[in-house]
Amino acid sequence: MLGHGRKLKAALADLKTLSILVISSTLLAFNWFLFIWAVNNDQMLEASLGYYINPLLNMLLGYIFLKERLDSSQKLAVLLALTGVCYLVISVGESPWIALALASSFSIYGLLRKVISVESITGLFLESAIMAPVAIIYWTLHPSETSNLLNNTIGLNTLLISAGIITTAPLLFFTMAARRINYSTLGFVQFIAPTLMFLLAVVIYHEPLDPSRVVTFAFVWSGLLIYVYSAYRRYRNLKITRPV
Repeated sequence: MLGHGRKLKAALADLKTLSILVISSTLLAFNWFLFIWAVNNDQMLEASLGYYINPLLNMLLGYIFLKERLDSSQKLAVLLALTGVCYLVISVGESPWIALALASSFSIYGLLRKVISVESITGLFLESAIMAPVAIIYWTLHPSETSNLLNNTIGLNTLLISAGIITTAPLLFFTMAARRINYSTLGFVQFIAPTLMFLLAVVIYHEPLDPSRVVTFAFVWSGLLIYVYSAYRRYRNLKITRPV
């Protein structure tokens, strides 16, 4: 506890760190709000597309800002994802703005958390503290039937509390990983969540999957498969060349 207290004081005393945390918390709040809106408005397929694009965008940001090298396979993966998005824009006549907004906001958030000199738990605590007043004001000005927890059933309150835990825990692990591994590598493990989201949207909630989105997902999935193969090949070569 004392160690975290010292880290918290150090972060509060650094104006640059606080400024970056304000930006990261704004991006995080926007990402959460848009994701919840998308789920509640039958846009889970669009949200899953955004989180499929996110890992590939991570690679691109790592290449541009962190000087992480991309091999030809990784460049092809990014190009395929970009092609899929462009096809959707041309065929449908409108931009998949939900997917692009979710992908870009979370990718930039992760980039900021990687370069900022603050420990994961401390940073998440400060981000939560920055977002809390805004959330309370919104909660007060836009109450819903479930805003008052005293009026809810125990089952509903349990689900709401569990949703908070389920949301926070992966984010904490994400920020811890962002400071420890390559940003491009971090993107690799992030395709699991959108896959589950895609299956929920199609199998459970029966969202329509039109041909244009099938083609777009095919391009993005192809890019992910190429990236997975590239990551596996690098891991295998590293394992072979590592001295015993």
